Amino acid sequence: MKRRQIIGTLAAASALQAAPSARDRFIGVWRLIRCESRFHDGHIEYPYGEKPVGRITYDKAGRMSAQLMRSGRRSTVPSGVGLVAGNAPPDEIREAVDGFASYFGTFDIDESTKTVTHHVQACLVPSWVGTDLNRTYQFTGNRLTLTATTTSVRELVWEREKD
Repeated sequence: MKRRQIIGTLAAASALQAAPSARDRFIGVWRLIRCESRFHDGHIEYPYGEKPVGRITYDKAGRMSAQLMRSGRRSTVPSGVGLVAGNAPPDEIREAVDGFASYFGTFDIDESTKTVTHHVQACLVPSWVGTDLNRTYQFTGNRLTLTATTTSVRELVWEREKD
């Protein structure tokens, strides 16, 4: 009987060691499937549209980057003229910023609270630089759900890209 208990305990310990840590599960490239904000009064908004475009990447060195975009954005100026040339009209600048977010930095995982923290080093939105963005996380199959709570509950569902 004791021999069976020892073997069972060793097998259970081995299985626990084989299971990837939460940090390991983050590593890779994820495609944005859905992004919605739910407000206290019950209404729902889709800040990047109902078919958003986005990618978030986490690497083993602890770096991350995210880009999110509303699909269907259109330029209001001819090709070759725009933000880079420095002569974009205000409506082109507004269209470029509205419906797009991009930032990068490092990340930490707190498994006890199921929280990932993005430490923002650079961002399209200057006020985010140097801040920490806290998100709760949940893994379901090949999907990762990140949830941020402020004046609304914003839920982002990401699907793992194949290597």
